[in-house]
Parts: sequence; structure tokens; C-alpha cells
Amino acid sequence: MSTPDPQATALNALGWILGDEDRASRFLALTGLTPDELRASLGEQGTLSAVLDFLCSHEPDLIGAAEALDISPQELAAVRGRLGS
Repeated sequence: MSTPDPQATALNALGWILGDEDRASRFLALTGLTPDELRASLGEQGTLSAVLDFLCSHEPDLIGAAEALDISPQELAAVRGRLGS
């Protein structure tokens, strides 16, 4: 089994987050990002880390995103460490 690319995984996870209006609103509220700021910072490590931090802080979201991305929740959480800070 290959190790998923951390940036691609975080972007895919963000797509999953944004696929639900309530979850997307919670993500924006917790990160303090506006939709424009989010769009402008998609390639930044801090934003990608925030995506994974958001998922790791709420187990139902972590499990849901992992299922949608076809990886284990543990692997998805481990991607955060490979992104750095």
C-alpha cells in the first residue's frame, strides 16, 4: 500500500469538509478563515494543516472523511504529521 501524498490528501479532505454546508460553516468558524481567504491559501501548509487538525479534533468527521477518501482514520491522522507545521 502506498503512502498518500499529504497535500493531495488534505485538499481531498477539504473537499469532503466543504461538501456539507454545516460542516463547512463550522470549519470556517473554527479556523477564522473567510471563503476568500480559504481560496487564496489553498496551497499553504498552514491551511492544509488546519484542514487535518479540524478533522482530527472531531472523531465523527475524521471517520467520515477517511471513509470518503478510502483510507483509515489512523492514516488520515498520520498525514497531519507528514505535512509539518
